[in-house]
Amino acid sequence: MTALAHVPYGCWWSTPFTKWQGSFSELHSLRFAAHVAKDALTRRHIDPAVFDYAALGTTVPQQNCFYGTPWVMAMLGNEAVGGPTIAQACATGARILAASCDEITRGDATVALAIAADRVSNGPTLHYPSAASMGGAGTTECWVLDNFDKDPHAGVAMVRTAENVAAEFGVTMQEQNEVTLQRYAQYGAALADDRAFQRRFMQLPFKVPDPKFREVACVIEGDEGVHMTTAEGLAARRPVISGGTVTSGGQTHPADGNAAMILTCADRVADMTLDTVISVRILAFGQARAKVGHMPAAPIPAARRALAAAGLTIHDIAAIKTHNPFVVSDIVFARAFDIDVAQMNNFGCSLVWGHPQGPTGVRSVIELIEELALRGGGYGLFTGCAAGDSAMAVVLHVGDPA
Repeated sequence: MTALAHVPYGCWWSTPFTKWQGSFSELHSLRFAAHVAKDALTRRHIDPAVFDYAALGTTVPQQNCFYGTPWVMAMLGNEAVGGPTIAQACATGARILAASCDEITRGDATVALAIAADRVSNGPTLHYPSAASMGGAGTTECWVLDNFDKDPHAGVAMVRTAENVAAEFGVTMQEQNEVTLQRYAQYGAALADDRAFQRRFMQLPFKVPDPKFREVACVIEGDEGVHMTTAEGLAARRPVISGGTVTSGGQTHPADGNAAMILTCADRVADMTLDTVISVRILAFGQARAKVGHMPAAPIPAARRALAAAGLTIHDIAAIKTHNPFVVSDIVFARAFDIDVAQMNNFGCSLVWGHPQGPTGVRSVIELIEELALRGGGYGLFTGCAAGDSAMAVVLHVGDPA
């Protein structure tokens, strides 16, 4: 099967994800991403000059973000490469991978950096002037909270879309609690043996820089803000919407962090790979949109399109990873494909470790690749919903170079 692009083994990284208003809340997300990437490239003995393309994914505006990808690459030491700055809400991570694959497939790039960064903490409040309004007062938008609270087209908060899907598919609160408990147990496996799984792609313990990126402000052991839960604790929670089924325990939390991945053409893999006996190939993408107000169901058609593009079925897939802002997403996905929901999201997922938006999908794909490597290879599927009742999916393969 022809690859859209190759990923040199080990040429990916992620920070831990931290709760909003936590240890990363004062760090400029783009400067932080460049700071982390520069260190990651140095550790892998990769010269930033190797890149002839880059795509930056970021969804929460910060000072000077107008300069996007060219600025990030300049901070890395590569002043020759520009590239797009992409925001597609929670699908941003998958989209920057797709953009990088497109560039490589067309032959316009040979080595691409897909880098994603967001700080949901301290989100900006924007003022939109309007001379036509009373007194020219204009309108104000809290970028993060106002958009969480209402989709301007569907007219409902994101949590309501989860309730709509739960009602349509008959998903109960008890079922959500059971799967949530499974997800936390799966995340626990990533913490075993002193976080051995996470150390495959994170530099741990993680040294958090100060806001000027001159000194170490503090050191964290891993993801910050994850509170391991119990069946009793979940059962005690009440629905967010009165009369509903979705509790705070069955949804993710906003977070901060960054993640990145290097993609190449076949001829350049050997120059960078950290393991010559393992190949990673990106095979296909899928995009879809659910009916209005049913965001958590959108990964189903997106995954179907990605599988069809790869010429595969769900039964060919050895490992599945999802962005699951609501555990409802996983339940209805498993029902649609008639698979065991407990077999998805080994070693963790965004439901547990949080959601910095842009980087979420990149970390998920990294974890998917690492899981497949531990399993001895196979096909993998990542899928996840995004604002506007949309979703993206990625199909990849991990195995022998041949």
